[in-house]
Amino acid sequence: MVFILGIVLFALGICLSVALHEAGHMWAAKAFGMKVRRYFVGFGPTIFSFRRGETEYGLKWIPLGGFCDIAGMTALDEVTPEESKRAMWRFKTWKRTVVMSAGSAMHFILGFVILYLMAVTMGLPNPAAQAAPTEAVISATSCARAATTVEQLNDTACPPGAPTPAKTAGLQAGDKVVSVAGKPIKTWREMLAAVQVASGPTPFVVERNGQQVNLTVDVPRVQRLVADGSNNTTVKDVGMIGASPVQNTAPPLLTYGPVDAIGGTLSFTGTMFSETAKRLIEFPSRIPAVVESIFGGERDPNTPVSVVGASRIGGEAAERGLWEIFVLLLASLNFFIGVFNLLPLLPLDGGHIAVVWYERVRDWFRKLRGKAAGGPVDYTKLSAVTMVLVFIGGAVTLLTVTADIVNPVKLFQ
Repeated sequence: MVFILGIVLFALGICLSVALHEAGHMWAAKAFGMKVRRYFVGFGPTIFSFRRGETEYGLKWIPLGGFCDIAGMTALDEVTPEESKRAMWRFKTWKRTVVMSAGSAMHFILGFVILYLMAVTMGLPNPAAQAAPTEAVISATSCARAATTVEQLNDTACPPGAPTPAKTAGLQAGDKVVSVAGKPIKTWREMLAAVQVASGPTPFVVERNGQQVNLTVDVPRVQRLVADGSNNTTVKDVGMIGASPVQNTAPPLLTYGPVDAIGGTLSFTGTMFSETAKRLIEFPSRIPAVVESIFGGERDPNTPVSVVGASRIGGEAAERGLWEIFVLLLASLNFFIGVFNLLPLLPLDGGHIAVVWYERVRDWFRKLRGKAAGGPVDYTKLSAVTMVLVFIGGAVTLLTVTADIVNPVKLFQ
């Protein structure tokens, strides 16, 4: 029941985001004096509508989007004689840019508000808690065991007879590894890299109680599931000594007061923008993995998800009482949609902004050459490119929805 409630709440959050996106366009257009004919949330048959002033407001049956109908968004749009003077294409470039970017701005504002409320209630994720151990200091020794599946990797129990290279060689808790096979070591990551390529008796130098101690560790080779550098995993034959680092004791969440939460939220918002940009760059390269997952391949948690998949993850988070993940996912989705919508591709808002500024720059060069300003861009000449992008977008949406139904991302095992 909680799972269903989580899905419904997340879907409602997405609907609110869409409604605010279109409201951003509407409010900006009205502020500049443009005529807004209609503002609707959803598509398909109309559930209800009403008119206030010159604008018709309404709700439609399919809550997967919405629209804000501004008179004369392009010079090709039909307008009545009364609307002609207030047609959007007649307004200055910067005003049209503000109107077209206002939708994404609403996503950014909503994402910030969500993070701020999270900061003063449940807290924001602490980057220090998520950081990998830095110093190569050993906290405990165990065994070197093979692990070729995620389940085996998560099972830390040592099987009978498993070798204990670190313990056998005399490594102790608190030892700081200085060098492996003569190679200086500064971080735990460097130590792991040196151990993984080692085999057999390997000289170690550790710092213990202020003194350097020379040890020889007989490093066995075992089959392990490891990252291959592109966020994918593969089974490799690696060296392993059976030692774990000092655990990060930083709190997972940081809570703030009403005032200092502003700075904390701004800082974390910057981190989320950075992650969003990274995801957008990786987006095309992850589509093949989505296709593979549809036909039975293991679903990579880092592959793109649709609204269906995001809502499902939100439901699972709610079911487990992990509301901080639920809220964080909703905020990150707003940032992603806001940035994605500003890409200079038609029919996205960013594509329309690019056309508007093309006209401005083109007319500036024409003026330098003593020529009159050119006319508005003929959108019919861009229709072929637009249709190709619409087709690609539709295909990606269909793929992600299908994958989220037949092989959904599972963050919680």
